[in-house]
Amino acid sequence: MVSSISVGKDSNRIVMNWRGFYCMFPYNKSLAFCKNLNRGILIMSQGFNHFDENGNAVMVDVSGKNITYRTAVATGEIHVGEAIMEAVKEGSVKKGDVLGVARVAGIMGVKRASELIPMCHPLPIQKCSVDYELDETNGIIRAFCTVKTEGKTGVEMEALTGVQVTLLTIYDMCKAIDKHMVMSNIHLVEKTGGKSGDFHF
Repeated sequence: MVSSISVGKDSNRIVMNWRGFYCMFPYNKSLAFCKNLNRGILIMSQGFNHFDENGNAVMVDVSGKNITYRTAVATGEIHVGEAIMEAVKEGSVKKGDVLGVARVAGIMGVKRASELIPMCHPLPIQKCSVDYELDETNGIIRAFCTVKTEGKTGVEMEALTGVQVTLLTIYDMCKAIDKHMVMSNIHLVEKTGGKSGDFHF
């Protein structure tokens, strides 16, 4: 049940309290909103296209779209202690080559994105790479995941999934040394292709 909906033009947001969970959406005058309090749904007739007219979740129909060349780059970082940074650099972690294994895991995550994200379309991945930057001074391992394809929808979710699986694998391989690791700053760096055009963070 939707218990409250408030629209704040000044704060440029729309806040919905749904069953105790607060969701925030960007405010846009062109969006038409419809409440169905009996079913506890909020329908946007324009904007969110993962819902049908009854508020049911659906996969977006991309059958009418043109096939275009698409790329996406995502990044994220994991903050580690001095002991982990040294072990990663020296290759002395007992589970093996941390960055090498994490790179493979990230690529595997890219290929499995549609199995993890419910409305994500399966795509033929034509290029995928995972690269690193090591900031030894600040104890940061930064990962970059690049994905390319020719298709009817973008590969942003694949790149984001890949970078997060990479960071999770680093955590898994190093947690025996120190569990005080923090993953942060995970975001899309850029994307090209598609109707919405290019994006640069």
